[in-house]
Amino acid sequence: MKPLVDVTEQKRLNDAREKHIPWKKWGPYLSERQWGTVREDYSDDGNAWDYFNHDQARSRAYRWGEDGLGGLSDDKQRLCFALALWNERDPILKERLFGLTNSEANHGEDVKEYYFYIDSTPTHSYMKYLYKYPQREYPYRDLIDTNRGRSREEFEYELLDTGVFGDDRYFDVFVEYAKEGPENILVRITVHNRGPEAARLRVLPTLWFRNTWSWGEDDRKPSLREVRPGVIQATHQELGEYWLLC
Repeated sequence: MKPLVDVTEQKRLNDAREKHIPWKKWGPYLSERQWGTVREDYSDDGNAWDYFNHDQARSRAYRWGEDGLGGLSDDKQRLCFALALWNERDPILKERLFGLTNSEANHGEDVKEYYFYIDSTPTHSYMKYLYKYPQREYPYRDLIDTNRGRSREEFEYELLDTGVFGDDRYFDVFVEYAKEGPENILVRITVHNRGPEAARLRVLPTLWFRNTWSWGEDDRKPSLREVRPGVIQATHQELGEYWLLC
């Protein structure tokens, strides 16, 4: 028996290649991490980790990219969409992945999160992502201090080791994207409380533009405007007009 072929996805691939229909224009192009990278390093000594750290990322503009949880963007990373979460315990929103820099970890830089890319078609017409978010306060300082105090001969101190997932007190947050057309994307966010008791979670879908106007080359600013409750109009000088409906 011949294997089944998804002729619909094959048609999308053919159309993208032969007819230049932009099925690949939108996809999982949003960075996992933009802070602490050489892309954003303008330091005198080349120390990218210290020049732009995780704490600064929530209040300082990136120049060459953006980052987010389970996000997507256009292929030039101009208009971005991603997930922000708050368990009402953390001092900050969970907007991006957390990890240790080279000087903070005993085995070099290391992400301290649990997330999974579950599915994606070649044209990204369907994508599925899972992020595991603790209900207790996220142990940012504990992870830094404990790992920094360990030698290279010792094991790394992982997020599970902190006990923050004890009694399964965490949320499974699934994000799914499905393209109705090359430029029309449906988003579904599903949250499962895996803990033994009810717990509160704020889910904040976020749409924004990468800052391209502060660097002295093109000072034109795109705009985001609330047209009515649950409807955002996004206007960009190159991309044109898009709408977010919640």
